[in-house]
Amino acid sequence: MRKALLIACLLVPFSLPAQERVSVKGRIVNEQGEAVEYVQVGIPGLGIGSISSADGRFEISVPADTLEFHHVSYQVGYHPVSGPEEDVLIVLKDSELPPAVFIGGDTKEKYLVRPGIKIKESLAGISFGRTGGGRGMELGSVATAEKPFLVKNIRFSILENYIPGCIAGINIYRIEGEPETFINVLHKPIYTKIALSDKTQYFDIEPEETILLEPGRYFVAFQIVDCDDEAVRQIEAAPKRDPKALHIYTGMYLKSSYQRHSALCKLEPLPINIGVSVKGLEYQSR
Repeated sequence: MRKALLIACLLVPFSLPAQERVSVKGRIVNEQGEAVEYVQVGIPGLGIGSISSADGRFEISVPADTLEFHHVSYQVGYHPVSGPEEDVLIVLKDSELPPAVFIGGDTKEKYLVRPGIKIKESLAGISFGRTGGGRGMELGSVATAEKPFLVKNIRFSILENYIPGCIAGINIYRIEGEPETFINVLHKPIYTKIALSDKTQYFDIEPEETILLEPGRYFVAFQIVDCDDEAVRQIEAAPKRDPKALHIYTGMYLKSSYQRHSALCKLEPLPINIGVSVKGLEYQSR
């Protein structure tokens, strides 16, 4: 993704001590003036990140630095922070989509990644619960494409969900270089609602866009992007609450993965994953 066109309504800047944080609020729109939902907002180098609301609103507390705005359908946006701001307007420019790629040759159905060895559910699942419903937390599975691979289906399950209004996003990153960098290969977001339930829910997603993976390593990730903020605030304000409140539980599987605790924070290696599987077509020749 390239730099975005960005328009900002700035207050008069003033000198800000390096580590002092200030509040920055605003909204994010595209070039047509439409709100952009679930944009990852933060300062990656400092491990600070959040996600905008469904109507493009965001609020974040940061030191003097440059905010970044990431969304799979748009080029990265940037905004310098020098003091508190109340009504910043960020305009993101559409991503320049690569030309369609046509591959000849035979194909065969194959799993790009399977969950791995399951740990007993009695040990409890991986919990995403944090203040604010865990928005921005990300965890998934590592996969290796030996040949060009066309993604047709992404599956995962949720054991229990106690985050009201929970919406999850699916991301696919290509892993490159040393130190590792993670490049999102999607051009259209993948979102799914997770209902409040103490029963296991199964999700079977067929991406709308054509996702063709070149040979290499990939990280297929599950991320919480939204929740019912008012319901979350009521739960957090309650003098006594169920310890499961604001948590979402998945299965645990022994297979390499990565995790991050909030949007745009550093991805860290993890020896377990949440059981994501990806099925599709592997091209046998080109």
